[in-house]
Amino acid sequence: MQEDNLNNTSPEQTNNKEPAAENPYQLLDLKLTRVGKWAAGVPAVMAAMSDLVEEKTFFRGNRALLKMNQFNGFDCPSCAWPDPDDERSPVGEYCENGAKALAEEATTKKINAAFFQANAVYELAKLDDYKIGKMGRLAEPMYMPLGGTHYQPISWEDAFKKIAVHLNQLASPDEAAFYTSGRTSNEASFVYQLFAKVYGTNNMPDCSNMCHETSGSALLPTIGIGKGTVKLEDFYDTDVIVIIGQNPGTNAPRMMSALEKGKKKGAKIIAINPLPEAGLMGFHNPQQINGIVGSGVKLADLYLPVKINGDMALLKAIELLLLDFEKKSPGEVLDHAFIEEKTTGYNAFLSQFEKYDLAELSRQSGVSEADIYEAAQMMAFKKRIIICWGMGLTQQHNGVALIREILNLLLLKGSIGKPGAGICPVRGHSNVQGNRTMLIDEKPTDEQLDRLQDFFGFEPPRKHGYDVVHAIKAMHDGRLKVLFCMGGNFLSATPDTTYTAEAMRRLSLTVYVSTKLNRSHLVHGQESLILPTLSRSDIDLVNGVHQFVSTENSMGVVEWSRGMLKPVSEHLINETQIVCRMAIATLGSRSVINWQRYHDSYDAVRDDIEKCIPGFENYNVRIRQKGGFYLPNTARDGIFKTKTFGDRAPFTLTEIPDNTLATDEYLMATTRTHDQFNTTIYGLDDRYRGIKNERRVIFMNSVDIEKAGFSPGERVDLFNYDDGIERIAPLFIIVSYQIPERNAVTYFPETNVLVSINNVVKESNMPASKYVKIKIKKHDPTIYNRINQVL
Repeated sequence: MQEDNLNNTSPEQTNNKEPAAENPYQLLDLKLTRVGKWAAGVPAVMAAMSDLVEEKTFFRGNRALLKMNQFNGFDCPSCAWPDPDDERSPVGEYCENGAKALAEEATTKKINAAFFQANAVYELAKLDDYKIGKMGRLAEPMYMPLGGTHYQPISWEDAFKKIAVHLNQLASPDEAAFYTSGRTSNEASFVYQLFAKVYGTNNMPDCSNMCHETSGSALLPTIGIGKGTVKLEDFYDTDVIVIIGQNPGTNAPRMMSALEKGKKKGAKIIAINPLPEAGLMGFHNPQQINGIVGSGVKLADLYLPVKINGDMALLKAIELLLLDFEKKSPGEVLDHAFIEEKTTGYNAFLSQFEKYDLAELSRQSGVSEADIYEAAQMMAFKKRIIICWGMGLTQQHNGVALIREILNLLLLKGSIGKPGAGICPVRGHSNVQGNRTMLIDEKPTDEQLDRLQDFFGFEPPRKHGYDVVHAIKAMHDGRLKVLFCMGGNFLSATPDTTYTAEAMRRLSLTVYVSTKLNRSHLVHGQESLILPTLSRSDIDLVNGVHQFVSTENSMGVVEWSRGMLKPVSEHLINETQIVCRMAIATLGSRSVINWQRYHDSYDAVRDDIEKCIPGFENYNVRIRQKGGFYLPNTARDGIFKTKTFGDRAPFTLTEIPDNTLATDEYLMATTRTHDQFNTTIYGLDDRYRGIKNERRVIFMNSVDIEKAGFSPGERVDLFNYDDGIERIAPLFIIVSYQIPERNAVTYFPETNVLVSINNVVKESNMPASKYVKIKIKKHDPTIYNRINQVL
């Protein structure tokens, strides 16, 4: 591989007129290493430290790590796993991926006007996402003029004028959309959604639309709240923890500490996943002696290798056995008092099991009858059960139904709304849950809008706006003209890459509030702005006062976060001030909001949040308390308040999907590597899965490889034909892996191109990136001609 050469690209991507929307179609130098049997330990510490060295911030970064996730420090910019309410490790209350995220924030490398003057967007787009992300921190605002080839410097004042001109010349406010990434603080999120509503639109697509919209869609109508119902302490004193469609070793490594504590107090852990992930199998805690020189802790007592989308059959099989156990031991398995007092629809739910057969459910799930029986037996005579899930469920086409089936199981057991029991959707990006609490939502309720109207005195728009999928379609057909992105990498996070890139190029203006360069900056509208902002770890001075922001973790704790690193550039502006200055430039005297007040004081923002959003009473006092405060959660307290079912939680009737495949088809799920967080690529290795220095791989079962006439290590092309359209992801290497037959796993964003814009989760409208039907063919070098014809 050529190093630091901006012209390094694959031949097939040199003839396109537009900058490449995908990673280069080139292979690196794949090396297979031992597949991991456990996660964390000394290798995790070494990997975290090496990133600090690579970013030339070893001492600066280590100083910041000691403050990350501490009571008087700043919140990790990575995942949303909660910090302990009691004591926190003084050595390091963070994980490997959190340290990598901090390294990229704390880097001393920066990108300024000279960099963009020397590098055309077309040439930058030939690099892979890893190299693009390693350029450094964005240091000053940049502008791409109409017909331009290079970003050029622009003053902040002129940037806001440019935005105002574009927004004010639209035929309707609904021709603009305001996207939000998860790391945006509560304060910035509140003023951001307020600006959009005062401007006149509810077009607020956000990253929830791509990760856990499914969870909210499933839970809100059934238990009255779209969030989890457990606290971190519940993991420490429970009987059974079920982890389904989630990989804690990579996606939420600090979760393993909670699992370890639960195991030590006697909890049993059931892991359900198509891949036997290291983080589900064992844990070497780097802060304990046995995690360094000992054997660590075995986590999963039982691993169930479910097929992709075989989860529904598995859940129903477990329920079938629980009902059978109840017949043999009446009153000892199901919680009939809870069912009678707290639920509805129980008899209709029971009647469906007359048509189910354990052997057939086992076949459909891919899990043996013996393993299903063992799982059911582990839960049968226990009441304190926690079920966790991630995007392995939420990104299935029937994800909403799957989560409601999980709720069905817990309702049978009475295992919700009591200590040591409940549901735990493991959220991804830090503060993605807080964004939604702050009304970042394309479908705000009338009650939420009424509170804003009563307090501020303006009439907010009532029509629902665009989510991510609808926004992309609206861009494509010309109904959207302006896209403002508050963080994130919109292009690389979204499905159907070719379609989405074409849609973004039809916009009149794209605006990106960012800390680092990413591919979305290179596939832009006719005009484009990059607005550099402070990171979570940066010192944020407003009128000489060191400010703090607040975030909400995945268990509903709101806590403060105050950066401590000197910013890499004097030209960075915090997100709240960016929104306020945009509002002042755009709305002028038309607005009833005093944006300058918010611009000058985060306390002022919090004062008004508490007037508009329930649960934030006395916000400025409680946020300054050690550890912050919990938001109200009625379902956690065993109270279910729903519009349709009143104070009862319904049993939901669901169907087992037909996952029949053609003889040459496979069911593919996309996933991230261990060296990656969402679209941010930290490195080119996937340590726990035994992959080194390569991302263009496809994991397949050895039986499938042989039946198809392939060989491990062979080069192949991947195809999807949804909607009658040929989508191509070329040049992948086959890796033989322990995975169910007819299933395949690849990394995103490399295979996002295969996910049709119409392949969505029912009800939540999320991209179903864990349920993609593909065909695999031997690599054909002429395939690039077909790709170029499409582009």
